[in-house]
Amino acid sequence: MDKPFIYADCAATVPVTERALAAAEPYFRERFGNASSIHTQGMGAARALLDARKRVAALLGAEVSEIYFTSGGTEADNWALRGGAALGAVDGRRHIVTTNAEHPAVLRCCEALAREGYEVTYLPVNSEGFVTPEQVADALRSDTALVSVMYANNEIGTLSPVHEIAQVCRSRGVLFHTDAVQAAGHEPIDLGSLGADMLSLSGHKLGAMKGVGALYIRKGIELPPLICGGGQERGRRSGTENIPAVISLAEALAESLEGLEDKNARLLEQRERLTDGLLSIPGSRLNGSLERRLAGNVNVSFEGIESESLLIMLDMRGICASGGSACSSYTNAPSHVLTAIGTPESFIKGSLRLSFGILSDVEVEYIIAEVAAAVEKLRRERFGA
Repeated sequence: MDKPFIYADCAATVPVTERALAAAEPYFRERFGNASSIHTQGMGAARALLDARKRVAALLGAEVSEIYFTSGGTEADNWALRGGAALGAVDGRRHIVTTNAEHPAVLRCCEALAREGYEVTYLPVNSEGFVTPEQVADALRSDTALVSVMYANNEIGTLSPVHEIAQVCRSRGVLFHTDAVQAAGHEPIDLGSLGADMLSLSGHKLGAMKGVGALYIRKGIELPPLICGGGQERGRRSGTENIPAVISLAEALAESLEGLEDKNARLLEQRERLTDGLLSIPGSRLNGSLERRLAGNVNVSFEGIESESLLIMLDMRGICASGGSACSSYTNAPSHVLTAIGTPESFIKGSLRLSFGILSDVEVEYIIAEVAAAVEKLRRERFGA
């Protein structure tokens, strides 16, 4: 049997879709104008930018004026946190609430804000990877400026009760931000009913180009700019707009939401088969919630092995997977998410994250068989027969 190619690292990135690429292509050379120019080329670019903004807003249930394009999810997260913190500081509110399982874009930004004199409360997630609305309510103080809780965890796929948390924050007059980088395009998001004040997303997780994202800022919130310059994005985010990337984001988001219910039903079937198959391997455990997670996410740990060795072996067999967050792959430290949910020490370094689109039945069985064989081989090499 020839080695297949099975990509199961969609939480890290996905290829640009044919539709997104085709939509963006004219704006590289034919319609290359700067959206700030007043000539025909520039005005064409400005119209395309507005059309993309309208499209993204409609898909997310937001108003057009509430969508701001960024360079990606990290910038959107930093802008939301720094902007929200700055707004609170005007009134003497310098307290921020988040969780200990957030993406590094949020955690590192909070650490920086702490060095600048803000106080940060890191709520502990439970064994499934989420905090409750009651925890958030109990953590709020008279000087709390901002709460940031991710929509879906990038490692274990856990879905947080963001609607309920948003209601708690709104009732107390506290800004609420959610990092929806992993959720956008995979979960239905209606900002009209969600109640969040700010929401971040990233294009390359959806099938758009890398280097583009968006931040939703609820109407009436005058978030100060993170990047100053020529006044693009209505004076809130300067820098010449990346029109091809923005076009690709709007197209990819639309494509990802088409038939979403049917796609997720199919992914849930495959997730269940993968989970059952991987947990049949001796010395394995599921990380995160069995039910409350993204449809295309399985995260399992195997006792007594190193995930790096497992990933190399799987790659040699044509399976692309990961041990956790791609944004943390440069460090050998144990996953802060797995630590936060209480994963035993003997399992914590042997994690495998499979984040996938629609697979064939053959591919599902191939993954299970190859993981089982690799785990057995690694244990035999380490512990002997």
